[in-house]
Amino acid sequence: MPTPTPGAPVTIIDYVPAHAPAFKALNQAWIERYFEMEELDHQSLGDPDGYIIARGGHIFMADYQGELVGTCALLKVDHTTYELAKMAVTDKVQGLKIGRRLGEAAIRTARGLGARTLFLLSNRKLETALHLYRNLGFQEVPDELREYKRADIKMVLAL
Repeated sequence: MPTPTPGAPVTIIDYVPAHAPAFKALNQAWIERYFEMEELDHQSLGDPDGYIIARGGHIFMADYQGELVGTCALLKVDHTTYELAKMAVTDKVQGLKIGRRLGEAAIRTARGLGARTLFLLSNRKLETALHLYRNLGFQEVPDELREYKRADIKMVLAL
């Protein structure tokens, strides 16, 4: 991949089934760097079409110079609630604000779908991610956090 160029075009595109290997690889890379894969990871990354898309969710991919370098998903909880999940940007393009663009696309889509609440689960040691989420308007809320062993913070954005 060429050296990342600030200002070079990044395109946020809708997921298609051919993107499944990139969706899995991007997420598995960060999860295994900081944590370990859990059963829910295996389910969602192993079958994004069935686990996310078929249930009314959406996946976004970031294309930079012809390569898929980032992703995030909206998981439908109910008609007014979605979870922002599986956000990942490869190290090669960190600093180009691709995560921000993915998050903004997810928020726009959730609003367009009539969502009133968007939430996410994360971990406090992922300081860069938490900074991004706060800049997007998410606020920490108390929660019992049982979905993932690694999750120790829940954040919510009222839409």
